[in-house]
Amino acid sequence: MTSNPNRRYRLGVLHGDGIGPEIVPSAVAILDAAFDAAGLDPVEWTELPLGAAAIETHGAHTPAATLEALAGLDAWLLGPHDSVSYPEPHRSQLNPSGTIRKHFQLYANIRPAKAFPGGNAVVEGTDLVIVRENTEGFYADRNTHAGTGEFMPTPDVAIAMGIITRAATERIARTAFELAQARGKKLTIVHKANVLKLTTGLFRTVCREVAADYPDVTVDDFHIDAMTMKLVRKADEFDVIVTENMFGDILSDLAGEIAGSLGIAPSVNSSDTHAMAQAAHGSAPDIAGRNVANPVAMILSSAMLLQWLAAKNDDPRLTDAARRVEDGVTATVTAGTRTRDLGGTASTTEFTDAVVAAIQAA
Repeated sequence: MTSNPNRRYRLGVLHGDGIGPEIVPSAVAILDAAFDAAGLDPVEWTELPLGAAAIETHGAHTPAATLEALAGLDAWLLGPHDSVSYPEPHRSQLNPSGTIRKHFQLYANIRPAKAFPGGNAVVEGTDLVIVRENTEGFYADRNTHAGTGEFMPTPDVAIAMGIITRAATERIARTAFELAQARGKKLTIVHKANVLKLTTGLFRTVCREVAADYPDVTVDDFHIDAMTMKLVRKADEFDVIVTENMFGDILSDLAGEIAGSLGIAPSVNSSDTHAMAQAAHGSAPDIAGRNVANPVAMILSSAMLLQWLAAKNDDPRLTDAARRVEDGVTATVTAGTRTRDLGGTASTTEFTDAVVAAIQAA
């Protein structure tokens, strides 16, 4: 695709619940500053209803009108949701982020964990990316075409299906190998093939088969339990990690804390045609409305979204804008302006203002 220098990007804004209405506007303000600094036309933002507020106004946490509008936008920023607090029947339904991922088949969940200098990391030098298959595995809310992969033949017996397919595994493996080629040329497959021989065994086998197409990438593999121990002590030795859905969710939370805080853990959910920025952490209702939430994860998720858009649209200006966002966050944290989870005292808005100032001064 040829870059259009006059292209104006249309991005969706889904504030979500809890701290979402605080951290998503932070990301919006910082992207606006980065677009201006990179010489891009201003973003055309479209706010859409989602979450508890949408239940009150539209009778659904993810209204059909929201999904329809998202399809016509370039990409979206999604705030965290607090679905456990929704009234029934909404609480028992597929949650908002799961609804969007499933509707648009966002099969790749890319979750970096990178330590900031002096940023409270458990393992200094951590700089890895977890590539999580996002459509099947052992997560029952998304591994079947209709309904869920859990059922109860009697009130006292509950059964969950874990589903691994060759097609989905090959797709996520190629995503991971291409990312590894662009980084440190090292990839680790995480599985539990010693016990889940057929399911995660297939995942490991297919990833190994795909490796043949990427001879410049060094490949190893570990059982999920061994991997948790290795991350705690040697996270700085890993580059790209590819795994199934549930293992990826657990490992990425662990990796985020090892890098300094789950508050700095970004992620992007994507397919070949759609992408959504979504911080890896939850809605933190206990601190909502207090202006103390760390917006870094949401900000860096938005920078990842710009990188995805840059590749999709062959637009190096977006790569420049993403770099400005990342550099602004790094400069701010390194200079000592940090929220309390990183050992500082800055409020959400104070941190946001400092990043905007860093981008403008660069």
